[in-house]
Amino acid sequence: MKAQVHKHNNLTNKQVCKNLKYKAALILVAAFFMNACSQNPKTTMENKTANTGYDTATFGAGCFWCVEAVFQQLKGVVKVTSGYSGGETKNPTYYEVCSGSTGHAEVCQIVYDPKQISFKELLEAFWQTHDPTTYNRQGNDIGTQYRSAIFYHNEEQKKLAEQYKTELDRSGAFEKPIITSIEPYKVFYSAEDYHQNYYNQNQDAPYCSFMIKPKLDKFKKAFKDKLVK
Repeated sequence: MKAQVHKHNNLTNKQVCKNLKYKAALILVAAFFMNACSQNPKTTMENKTANTGYDTATFGAGCFWCVEAVFQQLKGVVKVTSGYSGGETKNPTYYEVCSGSTGHAEVCQIVYDPKQISFKELLEAFWQTHDPTTYNRQGNDIGTQYRSAIFYHNEEQKKLAEQYKTELDRSGAFEKPIITSIEPYKVFYSAEDYHQNYYNQNQDAPYCSFMIKPKLDKFKKAFKDKLVK
């Protein structure tokens, strides 16, 4: 039986989309990016998956069980893999990452079809589904492994992430400044098999029931037009 290391089941996370002010600000930022992309239709990602036309994004937004469950819902997302990135230790284990000694964050690597969903739409989901203003923390999950981070795979991803972050701060979407780090992608280590597809296989587990399901329910309402049918 999996130990609930550094996972807390008795309280719910703060929900980023908790008020109309945030939602209105996010709509304005999304409109900004739609206009920007329409002015540069030839922009392409450099990290195309060989012979598929797919792209890759890597996000850290707290517990990777939550992040995985969210991005699995989006139309155009081909695969979501939970793992570790941003640290120095090679081939880290889950318990090593939880100790805070590896420098790695819990992340999800997302393979997606840019013909169906764009990187900026993934950024929208990223910032709507966690609190990017808390340092090394998401709710009761505390530690460097839970930091908010975007690991960009190319200069275009870096540019879009930085612009989106700046526009969100200017809009006043959050009461506090966004502290999400935007870091160059270096390496990704897949987490142990029992972490993969975790929510779908463990929906009755306390953490899934009390933490992930409420977040998913809100996410599905906010992104109902972008979900896998």
